[in-house]
Amino acid sequence: MARRPAEPRREAVTVSVVNRQRRIRVAASWIVRIVRGTLAAERVALAEIGVTLVDDRRIARLHAEWFDDPTATDVITFPLSGAADPVLAGDLVVSAETARRRAREFGWAPRHELAYYVVHGLLHLTGHDDTQPAARRTMRARERSVMRAVGLPPPPRRPTPGRHA
Repeated sequence: MARRPAEPRREAVTVSVVNRQRRIRVAASWIVRIVRGTLAAERVALAEIGVTLVDDRRIARLHAEWFDDPTATDVITFPLSGAADPVLAGDLVVSAETARRRAREFGWAPRHELAYYVVHGLLHLTGHDDTQPAARRTMRARERSVMRAVGLPPPPRRPTPGRHA
């Protein structure tokens, strides 16, 4: 009896990173680690995630196209799967330029601010919402918890005295 060739084994969590910015020096492997750590903290076993790092001009263009708002923003999350799908799929577009500017305002490392945007976007993909005050408080607490779980400091959200954007 002839054996069928084994199907190639798919990774449980696949992550692709595209870097289209020059504001923050960051390794794709570091972003992958943050994505995988966040999904593990959220107990997501199957996922296909894309992360694209851009500047403010590019994210403002997407923000205008998809949300009718021409301003730059920190992260845009594009869910590509539904709640009933077995694989969580989505794309994140993250502004490194905004991360660098806001990091200065909050007095911490730009790469940590960038990681915070990745965590925030992933939490949106996993069902967290920040449109209502109670949900926002819950999501902020989860962000802090996940940041610690992936080995990063929790995000400071009060501007550092004497610092200006």
